[in-house]
Amino acid sequence: MEEKQARGAHKLVVNNRKTSLVTGVLDVLSFDLNEILLETEQGMLMVKGSDLHVNRLSLEKGEVDLSGTIDSVAYSDVHPAAKTGENILSRLFR
Repeated sequence: MEEKQARGAHKLVVNNRKTSLVTGVLDVLSFDLNEILLETEQGMLMVKGSDLHVNRLSLEKGEVDLSGTIDSVAYSDVHPAAKTGENILSRLFR
């Protein structure tokens, strides 16, 4: 039986700075080998590192598996104005 996630539930698990499981993911906004930007239930999540890859993405379940060398993880809040269609760049550079 699968565990049902409550709305607003979010979990970030990093294993030895090489792999990561993120739950509560709403959208993957951008990704490349050095940076992955996710919209989560708890705000924007930026993962920086080298040789980063999105191995598995399930937006139905809200889960993302990442791999690579993880150097930093940073959150920023999503403001209510962001939910009304505000541009992603204007949300990041407040």
